[in-house]
Amino acid sequence: MTDLLTRFRQFIETEQLFHPSHRLLVAVSGGVDSVVLAHLCKAAGYNLVLAHCNFQLRGSESHRDEEFTVQFAAGLGVVLEVKRFDTSNYADSRKLSIQEAARTLRYTWFNELLQDKELDRVLTAHHADDNAETMLMNLFKGSGIAGLRGILPLHGKLARPLLFASRAEVEDYAVEQRLTHVEDSSNLSDKYSRNFVRLNLVPLIEKIMPGAAVNLRADVSRYREVEMLYREAVDRKLSKLLVKKGSELHMPVEKLKLSAPLRTLLFEIFSPYGFNPSQLEGIQKLMDAGTGRFMLSPTHRLLKNRNWFILSALATDHASIYVIEEGTTEIRFPGGRLILELTDHDAGFVPPADPTLAYLDTSLLQYPLLLRRWKEGDYFYPLGMQKKKKVARYLIDKKLNLLQKESVFVLESAGRILWLVGQRIDDRAKIGHSTRRMLKIQQKFD
Repeated sequence: MTDLLTRFRQFIETEQLFHPSHRLLVAVSGGVDSVVLAHLCKAAGYNLVLAHCNFQLRGSESHRDEEFTVQFAAGLGVVLEVKRFDTSNYADSRKLSIQEAARTLRYTWFNELLQDKELDRVLTAHHADDNAETMLMNLFKGSGIAGLRGILPLHGKLARPLLFASRAEVEDYAVEQRLTHVEDSSNLSDKYSRNFVRLNLVPLIEKIMPGAAVNLRADVSRYREVEMLYREAVDRKLSKLLVKKGSELHMPVEKLKLSAPLRTLLFEIFSPYGFNPSQLEGIQKLMDAGTGRFMLSPTHRLLKNRNWFILSALATDHASIYVIEEGTTEIRFPGGRLILELTDHDAGFVPPADPTLAYLDTSLLQYPLLLRRWKEGDYFYPLGMQKKKKVARYLIDKKLNLLQKESVFVLESAGRILWLVGQRIDDRAKIGHSTRRMLKIQQKFD
């Protein structure tokens, strides 16, 4: 007891996880790891509250676990918070896996308890073996250096004070202190990836390479320090490449091309925005693609715009560039919304003189179209003119005030302006006698 308790205190102090004055919320499932964590916290003299999540996924076993934690908390002399979740319905309604749903419900509730009960930290019972398993799983997923350093002892208000101890040490402590616990039968099933690694992969590696488990636990600590050095070097390079513009991230493509090591930098730039390692090759090809080409992650869009990459969140009204793909019928932007309609061209049709309407020859369009704010250097051929004119000069001639100028958008195709939205179309995109199909675009302000 003394040895593990002493190391427990030392680890908390070395990692600065929390202070003696802090009030702690300890997550307790009823398993041996969380039971030992709660017991150590009590033995070390910390002020703690226990929290138990009943996900109601294992029938009578879930009820048994809840009853056990009630008795355990009473025996320890600490307050217990219990919450039951309809996890299956929550997962179905949000199209999540059961594990993802349980994790979301668990930490949402923990954060609520932190605020409502004025607590300082949430403690979970992850130990060194969990960390080694996490490192292996991250290695196979391709999560980079950050994944190899495994679970951090402290992340925000979430602390893991058992990361210094192995599973065997935790179990030995439970035996020494005669601590009872419950067993989760799902832990014996290898249908979950973590269980498969723990039950099958690690023992197999250990059989071939004795001592591998110990080495893995040691490697996690080393990789954590390696990641610190790696992060410093990467951050220096990224500071020279990334330009923050409002909610968007801009980066010069040619400068990015010359950066080394390129694939590592691409991974570090784009993985936080949902792009996976398999998309890196596509991002490299996008560097040489034409303006308007883009790639998507589940949350973000990477757009090639002339000599720049522009990274922006999907479905935001604050973006400065909007991508219009073929078949789009409506798009909202700060200037209202555009209604797009493809229609046949009648030779006798004469477009109305309405600046909020644009009729464009579809044969002259190259998708995707880009809707963006105008900028210095833009030019177009105003309808009826054979000479180009700078947009800035056109807006001056129209006597638009500064606020009006700042709100003007242009619609372009393959780097060529089609329409100064709400003002005038480009003469090169107009419909003519040979036009068969036309794109009607109407600007609305409702």
